[in-house]
Amino acid sequence: AAPCSASQLSLGGRVCRVLGEAPRGWDQQGLLAGTFGECSSEAEVQAWMRYNIFLLLEVGTFNALVELLNMEIDNSAACSSAVRKPAISLADSTDLRVLLNIMYLIVETVRQEAEGDKPEWKSMRQTFRAELGAPLYNNEPFSVMLFGMVTKFCSGHAPHFPMKKVLLLLWKTVLCTLGGFEELQSMKAEKREMLGLPPLPEDSIQVIRNMRAASPPASASDLIEQQQKRGRREHKALIKQDNLDAFNERDPYKADDSREEEEENDDDNSLEGETFPLERDEVMPPPTQHPPSDRITCPKGLPWAPKVREKDIEMFLESSRSKFIGYTLGSDTNTVVGLPRPIHESIRTLKLHKYTSIAEVQVHMEEEYLRSPLSGGEEEVEQVPAEILYQGLLPSLPQYMWGNGLLPVPCSSHSPPSLPSSQIALLKILLAAAPTSKAKTDSINILADVLPEEMPTTVLQSMKLGVDVNRHKEIIVKAISAVLLLLLKHFKLNHIYQFEYMAQHLVFANCIPLILKFFNQNIMSYITAKNSISVLDYPYCVVHELPELTAESLEAGDNNQFCWRNLFSCINLLRILNKLTKWKHSRTMMLVVFKSAPILKRALKVKQAMMQLYVLKLLKVQTKYLGRQWRKSNMKTMSAIYQKVRHRLNDDWAYGNDLDARPWDFQAEECALRASIERFNSRRYDRAHGNPDFVPVDNCLQSVLGQRVDLPEEFQLNYDLWLEREVFSRPISWEELLQ
Repeated sequence: AAPCSASQLSLGGRVCRVLGEAPRGWDQQGLLAGTFGECSSEAEVQAWMRYNIFLLLEVGTFNALVELLNMEIDNSAACSSAVRKPAISLADSTDLRVLLNIMYLIVETVRQEAEGDKPEWKSMRQTFRAELGAPLYNNEPFSVMLFGMVTKFCSGHAPHFPMKKVLLLLWKTVLCTLGGFEELQSMKAEKREMLGLPPLPEDSIQVIRNMRAASPPASASDLIEQQQKRGRREHKALIKQDNLDAFNERDPYKADDSREEEEENDDDNSLEGETFPLERDEVMPPPTQHPPSDRITCPKGLPWAPKVREKDIEMFLESSRSKFIGYTLGSDTNTVVGLPRPIHESIRTLKLHKYTSIAEVQVHMEEEYLRSPLSGGEEEVEQVPAEILYQGLLPSLPQYMWGNGLLPVPCSSHSPPSLPSSQIALLKILLAAAPTSKAKTDSINILADVLPEEMPTTVLQSMKLGVDVNRHKEIIVKAISAVLLLLLKHFKLNHIYQFEYMAQHLVFANCIPLILKFFNQNIMSYITAKNSISVLDYPYCVVHELPELTAESLEAGDNNQFCWRNLFSCINLLRILNKLTKWKHSRTMMLVVFKSAPILKRALKVKQAMMQLYVLKLLKVQTKYLGRQWRKSNMKTMSAIYQKVRHRLNDDWAYGNDLDARPWDFQAEECALRASIERFNSRRYDRAHGNPDFVPVDNCLQSVLGQRVDLPEEFQLNYDLWLEREVFSRPISWEELLQ
């Protein structure tokens, strides 16, 4: 297929005709893939790919693809045939895979901006993003349609759906419609300005980019091995005391910009354990050089500005008043009469670092709406893409999880809450794709779009299939972790109770132990896994001549010393775990109960700053529950937490003296949160049971009298008694009433 022009397509009629014929779909896919048969380099393939995709988007190809996808989803004959088959293979999903490939290429290419884009391409990108996030496809966003495919697959009604391609398209669709992390950061800054809040103290993305990984604390096996090495080491001359003091003063977690000093520390402190390839300069590409003005100016070792909540100031004042004066003033944070001068200084420092989050403002506004619905009026909800997606996911078909061991005991004796089946389906697929999961007869088959019709007969074919299966699972984990994290972050920015609604369902579906089970493996081996064949990757495989594959070359893998895909998945899962447990003591206790501390400590061996940061955050929230002996024997980890994690003033995280660390009814905490979520969803989205004071009233006398009212049969039989009791026996001054 040669590169085509607009005149050759004739208003898209030819495109839709090609798409309507299954065998010709491969030609369409080749056209969108850059017409590689006519190209001689990878850059040329990508240039023609971009040109052809925007050309086909202009003539309405994507809408035709959505219609075809709907037809494939509703194809009951294909679904029933797949259900009856004992083994699903690639041949059962050929048409679906072609459709999903083409749609993925369109979404991913249009989503990314390039320097040489034409002005009309930029306007097409904005229009495409708006249409993709709007409820234009069966009165629901395109993402909801893909979530429906995931749910249908997990329910067993469509086992032939190619889940890897569906999840990848879902991830890129959510990323295109809602935006990535940098867009999220700018939206957060705009929303804070709109709510009258001070700007963010720092750009978290830039701070993390400038962080450096710390040397992980050694495990017991590493210490034994290093002691044996020291025992075999030859005796050298005595070291001067000055040199010994200088060595003892070195801090392996010191945030210094000197590369040589870090290498000396890594060689001498014997805390390395297993070496991670990311720390080597020959493997890790050099960081992008930024101008001096772009670098973050922050104190060494403390990259984050400390924060204080309003609740922390209230608690500090209450304890100070009780101690020095003997009375309390509730939520008053301004009256300091009778308190000593050092307390005044402390309060001034706390207020200097006070941080009010968007979530706190939203909770306060929700309480005001519930407290005074008439004076507050009806809420005007801005129809942003995240709001439209939440409204589309909210009425999902309920899936009752009681009775199969996936949920804890409900808080009350009422009927259990309904869970959105899409989230449950994602967790089921994540469980099946986890490397630590064992094959079970009742688990779902996620390999339908990777297994061939005929099983391999040679060793080379078996090795190639094994690499494909492992790569297939890794991509699924990557897509699911990215989708969950994007939804959590965007829902939290849009409204805190939307985030809490999704987070609580994930917790009830055992997401926390599932992620911990994922990390309960040799995480170093997972991140350095080589489950890809670079010579078979696109577009290398179509531009260059393929070398002869052998069992030795497959076993050697590619030249990369680490797998970015798996590192990306691990960081996403850690961030999801942080989102679920932050400021939730009942969920933090789940981390303690499931013995997550040693699992997370092993993950610190990965010398990557961002991953270490989120591991240390998870260790920090449970430190107060782990006991004095654990803190005493993990001082290196405590030091890393102190240096790399943001400080919350008055947060007694290193000790067990905090009031929040004392046991209470954790189940009541979740029940109270669920009640608040249900009130929010009922007030904003349940129109059938809305506030009756906002229902329009008919004031026309003729229309009211002309309405037919169906009276109960018992009332009609006793109508005379009702008249006597309610009308005739009561004196009514009709003159005053009519006046």
